[in-house]
Amino acid sequence: MEFVFFLIRRLAWSLVVLAGLSVLIFLIARVVPGDPARLAMGPRASDVQVAQLRAEMGLDRPLPEQYARYIGGLLHGDLGRSLLSRRSVNDDIRETFAATFELVLATITLAVLIGIPLGVAAATWKDATVDNAVRLVAILGAVTPSFFLALLLQILAGYELHMLPTTGRMAPSISFVPDITGLMTLDALLHLRFDVFADALRHLLLPSLALAAATTGQIARITRSSMIDVARQDFIDAARAFGIPARVRIWKYMLRPSFVPPLTILGLEFASLIGNAFVVELVFAWPGMASYGVRTILQKDLNAVMGVVMVSGVFFVLVNLAIDVLVGFVDPRIRITGAR
Repeated sequence: MEFVFFLIRRLAWSLVVLAGLSVLIFLIARVVPGDPARLAMGPRASDVQVAQLRAEMGLDRPLPEQYARYIGGLLHGDLGRSLLSRRSVNDDIRETFAATFELVLATITLAVLIGIPLGVAAATWKDATVDNAVRLVAILGAVTPSFFLALLLQILAGYELHMLPTTGRMAPSISFVPDITGLMTLDALLHLRFDVFADALRHLLLPSLALAAATTGQIARITRSSMIDVARQDFIDAARAFGIPARVRIWKYMLRPSFVPPLTILGLEFASLIGNAFVVELVFAWPGMASYGVRTILQKDLNAVMGVVMVSGVFFVLVNLAIDVLVGFVDPRIRITGAR
């Protein structure tokens, strides 16, 4: 019950954070230099046409009234109309969010599948050659800029070795619309289109590897540190004294309590990558929400910019709440002491 109260309080604070985010992004969007109406109409538009568009956007009204209209739209799920695409921002984000979400999901999956075993191996052979090699790889992954790694992978795997595609989500010769979840790989499996699934995976591999490098390095280092700390606990000594095999001690009794810090980092990375994947998306021409957000910022498309930021903020809050629940299940101590 205490853990439930803890989550309720977290939800309440999350709503406060989102309210503050709405105020902040609204004010920033209004004070950034440049007239969005003029940018949308172009340099050849007359002042009358620009003034008419400003009136349609409500930019000629006082800031409190503009914010009230913006909040009213948010409460009704309306993010307004994009000046860049001339469509509803809801529709634009709905189309682009799935691509970014699929990319980030593949990134986190690779980070877990690679980072956790590397961290376990480094902790198992502490201060040995394996440990030094893992730490070196983890540091290189953490300090290498994602855009540099993206370009490197694109050049080597795409243009030199011709192993993998370097742009887009799917080959132009394949006709397929992800009409169920928006995720190309999952919808291909649901439609039993295994050719589309294989092609989508090939397109997904390079950008997800470029994004996963830094997260993988962090997960490996944190898993190693957590495993070393848990290895010093009395219950591990007792398990060793009872003759429990090393493999069972490591993967059953040590990994679970060691997984709490990496799980927290994974949640933060998963949420932040939704808005921070724009560089890799631009390099690989990935049609995601992050690259869409960059284009709207350059055009000062107010409704689209605020829509992307708010969707990213809501996703960040929801992921962190989900991580709180998962951490509580992984470590029972959190369920007991989380509300204190």
